[in-house]
Amino acid sequence: MTALNSSPKIVVVYHSGYGHTRRMAEAVAKGAGATLHAIDAEGNLSEDGWVALDAADAIILGAPTYMGGPSWQFKKFADASSKPWFSAKWQDKIFGGFTNSASLNGDKLNTLQYFALLAGQHGGMWVSLGIKPSNTRASLRDDPNRMGSYLGPMAQSDADAAPAEMSIGDLETGRLYGARVAGIARQRKS
Repeated sequence: MTALNSSPKIVVVYHSGYGHTRRMAEAVAKGAGATLHAIDAEGNLSEDGWVALDAADAIILGAPTYMGGPSWQFKKFADASSKPWFSAKWQDKIFGGFTNSASLNGDKLNTLQYFALLAGQHGGMWVSLGIKPSNTRASLRDDPNRMGSYLGPMAQSDADAAPAEMSIGDLETGRLYGARVAGIARQRKS
């Protein structure tokens, strides 16, 4: 029998091309109390990363949006996830995801939909963002969910900006989302 207060094991697996998505991954992981596992520049995940994903109660996926979808490195990881798919290792896990791109739209929704479909293929359960958009005249760049997403956090980083210049609101959206995923995973464990 599982203890009511036992913490769920949550893993954030992500690829970051220039450091912006890594910064978002760190914010999500902070909110979720999760461990981070990076997909490298060649699209590979360490063996420790695969072991952590198999043992996780919740998996949060992250990648930048390039050319209307996740980076090729993330897609390589997703294709490699067919091995746990064959044995249903991720069946009934909690899933979530986040993305970042330089443009306000940047087709980020396609990336989040890709993540949700990948979660569905694994038999997982997707967690929506659960934060209403900041979309009034009084809204600011640093307000949570300024992108108006419902499926998961979206961040926007100017193409010529360093990761340290990211919107505080985007990072807070990620942190709040991580906390939401953790809360749902905790409820499921109890």
